[in-house]
Amino acid sequence: MPDSVDIDLVTPRYLAGAGDPTWITAPLHRACGWSVEQDSLIPRVVLTSPDKTALLRLEPDPDGPWWSLHHAPVGDQRPWSVSIGARAPVEIIAGLTDALTDPATATTSPAPDPYAPLRQAGWREGRDHDGLTSPDGIAHVEHFIDDATDCWFAKTAVSEDPEGLIWNAYLSGNAPAHLITGFTRALADAAPLPRSPHPLRIPAYGRRQAHVTTVQLPATDVVFALEHRVKALAERPRRPAPPLAPLKAPPPRRIR
Repeated sequence: MPDSVDIDLVTPRYLAGAGDPTWITAPLHRACGWSVEQDSLIPRVVLTSPDKTALLRLEPDPDGPWWSLHHAPVGDQRPWSVSIGARAPVEIIAGLTDALTDPATATTSPAPDPYAPLRQAGWREGRDHDGLTSPDGIAHVEHFIDDATDCWFAKTAVSEDPEGLIWNAYLSGNAPAHLITGFTRALADAAPLPRSPHPLRIPAYGRRQAHVTTVQLPATDVVFALEHRVKALAERPRRPAPPLAPLKAPPPRRIR
């Protein structure tokens, strides 16, 4: 193993590309006790929480979101779901899944404002729409409410044309506020995301719109980054698992 390796540091992070899915799936399974359903003949991973109330599905789908998270009703908490596109950085999605598996965040009172991390990062209100937009105008987050709909919607796009959409995310309005805040905090974080310098690993739109700095990092830091993350999450107190009705997995989507 070489002493150091080249790594691209990408900002803003919402343009860094998807990254390694195991940044999410490995900690859920190894640190948080989520069970794994995997079929070697199907490019799909399904993880279920220890209390059987939450189900995370990662499924390559050219016509829909790759990531989906469904949660059953618990007490007064209504069922909720999240769906996120393939190009969303895993570190941003992990902001939500880490909050979901951390008992400390669930006891926060009063409920946090999901817009707060964005405002603190300099996101601004739009002139002709609700919600907040990143300083570069590329990312947008909005809490959409009408008579029939209550949801949070996040979008990253380099233009208003359909071809300009990079990724989007839908979060049920029923989702606990601290989970949505975990997502927006990770989205607004100014820290760059590390990516392989191989040109295929950072999409072309990232190269054009993002700031990319190539640095040399100790090889051990890169190789064992995931292990350190798993260890840190495993050392958190575990959420107790009350006896609840299991959540039925939604039917798999067809892949064309």
